[in-house]
Amino acid sequence: MSHEIESNVRFQCKKTRTPLDHEYLNSLEKYFGHTNESTIEKLQNFPKYAPQKNIISFLSKSEIFKKILDVHGAIVECGVLFGGSLMSWAHFSAIYEPINLTRKIIGFDTFEGFPGRHEKDGDSDFGAKGDFASHSYEDLQECARIYDMLRFKNHVPKIELVKGDFTKTGKKYLVENPHLVIALLFLDFDIYAPTKEALDIFVDRIPKGGIIAFDHLFYKGTAGETVAYMESVGLSKYKIERFTWDPLISYIVKT
Repeated sequence: MSHEIESNVRFQCKKTRTPLDHEYLNSLEKYFGHTNESTIEKLQNFPKYAPQKNIISFLSKSEIFKKILDVHGAIVECGVLFGGSLMSWAHFSAIYEPINLTRKIIGFDTFEGFPGRHEKDGDSDFGAKGDFASHSYEDLQECARIYDMLRFKNHVPKIELVKGDFTKTGKKYLVENPHLVIALLFLDFDIYAPTKEALDIFVDRIPKGGIIAFDHLFYKGTAGETVAYMESVGLSKYKIERFTWDPLISYIVKT
């Protein structure tokens, strides 16, 4: 008789995880804690420990980043959680374009969990108010400080975090930053209301050649993301592209 296996991956869609998935994650965590390397040596050898799913996502984001190297503007990430994706963009910028002082990485999140579901999020129980509360705002500020230590031209800030409900902070940010141009808009809010708001206020800030990327478009558990895109942009306006190795991340190039 099968039994439910839990893992320490707190923020996930549990219905999409099999018992073997949890067993794998538990084995990986145990292995991470019992090897003879120091913490910094483990970080230097991260492919030994990172789940394949996360390496896939990292590679996809690198490919997306390379597509906007010649597009002027910031990278705006909507939905930050613990900051792995946000810091990926930051590292890509430091590696691929170290002299680009205007390429800011801007992350929007409540850092206190989902603000609540909308009827257009469908019948999934994913996204309830307060779920996925990472409380990582201060942690990421320290992460950004350390990241800047060896970054070329580090006197110019690269990472900016905007805390709060995006339906309230988004327009306020534009009022305070009327110069904003967006080369890449990465949507990972997962739910309808903030995703719709982001598309409505940011699409006109994206120049030709800029990209809108999605973490969960065409995904039943996060139906609100697809509904928001259909209402604000429409499925027939742009080709929705993907990578052969990644089942989740998709993107459009604004033409």
